[in-house]
Amino acid sequence: VQLQASGGGLVQAGGSLRLSCAASGRTFSRYVMGWFRQAPGKEREFVATIHWSGSSTYYADSAKGRFTISRDNAKNTVYLQMNSLKPEDTAVYYCAADSSWYGMRNSLEPDYWGQGTQVTVSS
Repeated sequence: VQLQASGGGLVQAGGSLRLSCAASGRTFSRYVMGWFRQAPGKEREFVATIHWSGSSTYYADSAKGRFTISRDNAKNTVYLQMNSLKPEDTAVYYCAADSSWYGMRNSLEPDYWGQGTQVTVSS
């Protein structure tokens, strides 16, 4: 699976961004999809994941109530809608794909990574 993330940018605190991750290659609908992020000087951390069917989602505490993950299996794309952004959300955001719902929810190493997209939130 090849993953291509896009949609990052510079936004003021309180603003919104929508990230997209387009997948190609193997059957997208068979994969659990997730978003991770890495801030400067910090380790990469889990943000959100969505089941292959789209029926279940799971979020890091930092994302709950502000971020929404969704997917369109017909378009082979997963999205991350980010609202009420804070300066501490500044990071490189990565999409990932994995065959295991358990693995993604527990932040185990995904099978596939996309390249990152930079999100910068100014105060």
